[in-house]
Amino acid sequence: MSKQRPPSDWEKLWFDYNKSLKAWMGSFESLQRSTDDVQAKYRDAMAKAIKESNEKTINKLLESWKKAMSDAGINVFKQFGDDWQKVLSQSSMYQVKTYGEAMNKFAETWQKMWKK
Repeated sequence: MSKQRPPSDWEKLWFDYNKSLKAWMGSFESLQRSTDDVQAKYRDAMAKAIKESNEKTINKLLESWKKAMSDAGINVFKQFGDDWQKVLSQSSMYQVKTYGEAMNKFAETWQKMWKK
């Protein structure tokens, strides 16, 4: 019987990354379903308000919705996006960007060579 070698640090890191990515995807899908539900309920509430209420009540509903969304942490998602952009622009990501650019150039050269 051959012995299995222990996973390398890279393999463990990649495994952990994939595990986290799957968890994130599940959370994101759940967030999307919740968002759809919130939007549908908001649409229904606004339709009812428009039919049965006056302008003052509708404005009150809009302000309440804005406050609820702000309190619910919509800014957290904006911050996440901003943080992600910062990470990509940091010098530590320079190697990843450079590698991607090099691979693109390689692919272009490869295609040019085989078109002849």
